Amino acid sequence: MYDVTYLRPTNLKDAVQLYRATPGCRPLAGGTDLMVMLHARTLRPAPRAVLDVWSLLELKGVRRSQGMLEIGAAESYTGIIRSRDAQEHVPALVAAARTIGAAQIQNRGTLGGNLANASPAGDTLPVLLAYDAVVVTDRRSIPIDQFFTGYRKTALQPDELIVAVRMPLGRRVVFRKVGTRAAQAISKVVTAVSRSPARVALGAVAEVPLRARRAEAALERGDVEGAIAAVADDIRPIDRRTVAQNVLRSLLDDLART
Repeated sequence: MYDVTYLRPTNLKDAVQLYRATPGCRPLAGGTDLMVMLHARTLRPAPRAVLDVWSLLELKGVRRSQGMLEIGAAESYTGIIRSRDAQEHVPALVAAARTIGAAQIQNRGTLGGNLANASPAGDTLPVLLAYDAVVVTDRRSIPIDQFFTGYRKTALQPDELIVAVRMPLGRRVVFRKVGTRAAQAISKVVTAVSRSPARVALGAVAEVPLRARRAEAALERGDVEGAIAAVADDIRPIDRRTVAQNVLRSLLDDLART
């Protein structure tokens, strides 16, 4: 474990001020990723401090706001799963949250943490791409398709905090995760799809979660077979192309039946 300073603000305003005033600080919410990396000493550069935002009420909750569904950055996966608004308006996100670890991880893991960690295999991230989510920080809003800039890299500035995630209401998205076993598995392929508008989002197939733009263009033309063929173009590990194509076909069939 690193020798770090522990900071625990009591409100978002204080958190923002502390974060900006403390170089080398890392935000800490549920800690399901960060605590593991701190213990293993794998963070580079080594953090000088951690900012505990887990208890900040401003970062909790699932609510409708300005015609969108807003989820606080420190809301747990369990909170998302149990939310009636999330179940009604973003059921694909609820489904993705259910695939993340065991109950203990769901009780502590957060949507903001999944975004900040920016793992290519993050289960919720393709779903957020399919919903055209917006990442809200303490100073701006970032469209989700501009958020991931490289392997485990994001558009966040060093002193910028994720506050919430917003998604439009009324979009039909379906989701599927393929792993090495039935539960508690690291993703091999994660796919989220919408037909209106056409969105095909993939995880665990490249250095960042991504939208398969060629597949989306084919769907916009009504060319389902063309979309299934085109989705292979964005996949780096070629052994996952067939899996991704099969999953996309299945999800498109699901959308066609509903």
